[in-house]
Amino acid sequence: MNPVQINNIDHADLRVSPRAGAAFNDAANQALVFPAEFEELQREFAIVFRRRDEGLQAFALLGLDRDENLFLTDDRWTSRYVPASHRRGPFSIGMTRSAQDDVGEAMLQVDLDDPRVGDPAGLPLFLEHGGNTPYLDHVTGVLRLLYEGMDTAPAAYAALDDAGLLAPVTLTIDVSDERRYTVPDVLVVDLEQLAALNGPPLEQLHRSGILRLAILAASSLGNIQQLIAHKQQRLAAVG
Repeated sequence: MNPVQINNIDHADLRVSPRAGAAFNDAANQALVFPAEFEELQREFAIVFRRRDEGLQAFALLGLDRDENLFLTDDRWTSRYVPASHRRGPFSIGMTRSAQDDVGEAMLQVDLDDPRVGDPAGLPLFLEHGGNTPYLDHVTGVLRLLYEGMDTAPAAYAALDDAGLLAPVTLTIDVSDERRYTVPDVLVVDLEQLAALNGPPLEQLHRSGILRLAILAASSLGNIQQLIAHKQQRLAAVG
């Protein structure tokens, strides 16, 4: 990797292709997601939670086999929404810190070693007179979502957990009479616990916005049927 800070002088003519694909780590059966995405995600993907060393994290289910993304065809996503962790492409956030500044400032970076960077058929980052193009504004928004999500997600997920709303399960997914998949070690929103909420705990979760996250995550599980349909179509195409 060769991340460099972007500016409108050194990179005035730089173009970047927004294409996706297995070569860019898009062929994964789950994607790390964040609370600000839940409303869009729940229309398309099933949202589950996992316990990691760094705490609870949320993921969108993209496939059933290893290295399988059923919403990816060649170099493009077929879903209406693409998780921000994949939409960022070759861009990232780097922190600059001076001797007088202990906090630092978040700066936009691009990986010059990524084959999408410098593609003549790609999209420009800057306008002729130096302003940001819509593509760069889009990328900046995606990275802002990720940056803020990494900061706010742990407390949001901990609140769900503390309220007893996350239940450990092993998802069993039948694609056909002969083909069954299991997704172990995940947590999903417990609908019985959600329905049982009342009084001050319910009001507190509602006021903090955590209740809405729980409802969105719970409703997203209906998309497992769409995941099954995509898998059946993929199997029929290769069979």
